[in-house]
Amino acid sequence: MAVPTVSRAAARGLFLDAQALLEDPTRACTPARLYRTIERMGFVQIDSINAIERAHHLTLSARFDGYRPTMLARLLETTRQLFEHWTHDAAAIPTRWFPHWHHRFEIQRRRIAGSRWWRERLGAEPDALLARVEGRVRDEGPVLAKDFLDPEAGPRERSGWWEWRPEKAALEYLWHTGRLAVARRDAFQKVYDLTARVLPNHHALPPPSRDDHVDWAARTALERLGVATPREIAAFWHLLTLAEATTWCAAHARAGDVVVVQMEDERATAYALPGWARAAQRTMDAPARVRLLSPFDPILRDRRRTARLFGFDYRFEAFVPAAKRAHGYYVMPILERDRLVGRIEPKLDRDRGVLEVRGVWWEPGVRSTRARRGLLEDALGRLGGLVGAGEVRLSRR
Repeated sequence: MAVPTVSRAAARGLFLDAQALLEDPTRACTPARLYRTIERMGFVQIDSINAIERAHHLTLSARFDGYRPTMLARLLETTRQLFEHWTHDAAAIPTRWFPHWHHRFEIQRRRIAGSRWWRERLGAEPDALLARVEGRVRDEGPVLAKDFLDPEAGPRERSGWWEWRPEKAALEYLWHTGRLAVARRDAFQKVYDLTARVLPNHHALPPPSRDDHVDWAARTALERLGVATPREIAAFWHLLTLAEATTWCAAHARAGDVVVVQMEDERATAYALPGWARAAQRTMDAPARVRLLSPFDPILRDRRRTARLFGFDYRFEAFVPAAKRAHGYYVMPILERDRLVGRIEPKLDRDRGVLEVRGVWWEPGVRSTRARRGLLEDALGRLGGLVGAGEVRLSRR
């Protein structure tokens, strides 16, 4: 049988739809709808950089005009419908999938045991350190890493993650391996507690078998990617090996519940779910508006995939020396309908309440028309409302 070809436009539409970027952003942002949207996306990456607003809040505000940061906090800290753990990075994940993370906990135990970096930070007697730190959490309740500082030692110079104190390393080890959970964040610092207390209805649920876990991870990844290669499927949750994803795709293609496809102008074999062509037809009409995307938005996370589907070359330059940056420290791509048409460098002056756009760069072939600039100004007004800016200053570049 001939292998069907998926156009880039169809693949973009399926991906954007799966990631809730074709929905009407003016719809009400109720707790139930916000949760369903995050489940539909799979997870929301959590990042510490706060040049404008934290990445997770920017990601969700691109999908709901009415989103506010307290709404995510409610799902994470009050109803516990989400928990914080790791995919490719820290993320807010639907708690009903917690049993699958037991597989990650075991992988992390093995990885850390073989890591010189971790051994150096946990010290010569890691078991004793872990028992002492976990015991204190059990006896005293939720803790921050700074609660382990010696008050007699005086102020300590701030340090990066590579200079963690032993107690901080122990807390992170216990979190990465599932014995502790993040109960909440205070000023973005993790507050750790026993997983049994944070997720009392989920912590002791048995893990699925490896086969069931692989099936869940591959299928849910493909649902959230639309059309994907085995590499992209394995990378979505960072729970599978490439070999596992490849084997799963081949087996389910033979069974008929996954379809082998060819991406337009691409050689690599890709896969989609049956009915992808009809689904793609339903995604052709995106809302006529501009959305400003977090640098950590799901459609940007895999830079190779973003370049392939959108023809958009994006590099996050916050960690690039200023003199070598092409655009800026914290650059947000501009999504117009189903195309990435440009990027901006915004900067929030919190003291003055001013959101300043230091630069606007349109993609080659994209004209800076009055209508397009108007849509961008509308998007900046919404961003200003999210971050509490009373004024937005837009460059005319």
